[in-house]
Amino acid sequence: MTYCVGLLLETGLVMASDSRTNAGVDHVATFPKMTNFSIAGERVLVVLTSGNLAISQAVVSHLHKAIAENIEPNLHSVTNMFDAARIVGDALRAVHHEDAEHLRKHQAEFNQAILLGGQIQGESPRLFNIYAAGNFIEACAETPYFQIGETKYGKPILDRVIENRSDLNEAAKCTLISFDSTIRSNLSVGTPIDLMVYKSGSFTTDCIQRITDSDPYFSMLRKSWAEGLRRVFAEIPNPDWCR
Repeated sequence: MTYCVGLLLETGLVMASDSRTNAGVDHVATFPKMTNFSIAGERVLVVLTSGNLAISQAVVSHLHKAIAENIEPNLHSVTNMFDAARIVGDALRAVHHEDAEHLRKHQAEFNQAILLGGQIQGESPRLFNIYAAGNFIEACAETPYFQIGETKYGKPILDRVIENRSDLNEAAKCTLISFDSTIRSNLSVGTPIDLMVYKSGSFTTDCIQRITDSDPYFSMLRKSWAEGLRRVFAEIPNPDWCR
């Protein structure tokens, strides 16, 4: 399992993914789940993947191959994010066609989810949630974030804090708290965390951070959040139902 989240804000995007994969308690490894298909000054395209690692890598390979071999359309040639989402969905369908039956014979499901976020010259930043069937939905002001993977532990803080008009740095802080909550409650999610903060119109991915357990800011955030929760909990009066 994994955890990935993408936030679409008035001022840009925040996207983050963990790096843990596991096939049982004795086989835990680290693989990045964020892939950057950007061209500086022209387009920013970032893909986050959740599910079977072999499927994820096959989809990413299809996308890279189309660019390298100039197979049209590809993520470097499309003129809008909707068409970019269709290309990712088509790559997912192609891998399903190649592998789904073989997986089924080994009692394995074709389990995959993808987030695509970015901006192409001529339009605003956009964010898509692409399903295993290759179809997708798009984030909007009323629904400004998507999660894939192990979503339930990190959702409450996002629901309480994130709005479309949230500040980018505030949103990044909230995203890291969401990851902390997930990591604390689920051993299948873990650091390093790959975090991208993208300012609308910048067309650069200079602000991508790899955050480990020893990262000073992340360590401070985890400690402050835990202490703050305990303090607020202690300040709330107990119920007086039974005396």
